[in-house]
Amino acid sequence: MAKRAAIYVRVSTDEQSVENQEAELRATAERMGHEIVAVYRDKGFSGAKGRNGRPGFNAMHRDAARRRFDMVMAWSVDRLGRSLQDLVAFLSELHALKIELYLHQQGLDTTTPAGKAMFQMMGVFAEFERAMIQERVRAGLARAKDEGKTLGRPRIDAATETTIRKALEKGDKGMRKIAVELGVATGTVQRIKAELAA
Repeated sequence: MAKRAAIYVRVSTDEQSVENQEAELRATAERMGHEIVAVYRDKGFSGAKGRNGRPGFNAMHRDAARRRFDMVMAWSVDRLGRSLQDLVAFLSELHALKIELYLHQQGLDTTTPAGKAMFQMMGVFAEFERAMIQERVRAGLARAKDEGKTLGRPRIDAATETTIRKALEKGDKGMRKIAVELGVATGTVQRIKAELAA
């Protein structure tokens, strides 16, 4: 079935060209009978950058939310992002909007049963990756605690804490001003204020 297609192309450096990717995707869209309604290009932008670090990708997200197209066509999975989690988040967003995805190099087309199955498998692997990361973080924190390391931000010295207490008790300055004057985080001043109140 013919769709309104958006093409997304990206290269990491200014020396590379997006033209070859775009020409091949245009030819594929024509063979499939899809109408190209938009082309989004990011030239010289790394896939490791998030959505806001890639203007073309960000514009495509906005237009997807406006339902400007029914399908996104990209050269390869690594053109969309470098992490499985980012890719699955993007795919989930497209899926929620009922927008299909075509990846040329991987031969992935979510309009087909095989493409839909692959999408579901990627979701399972992304969930597994999230769980592994969480487990590694928990293990690392437990190991650091067992080794007697102090977790979190280091506490400020006693003299600075006393100065903050006095400034708060005096009450002629706001928390932010005290924090700026003493070169500490506003949260530190808030913590000391809470301790005073208690």
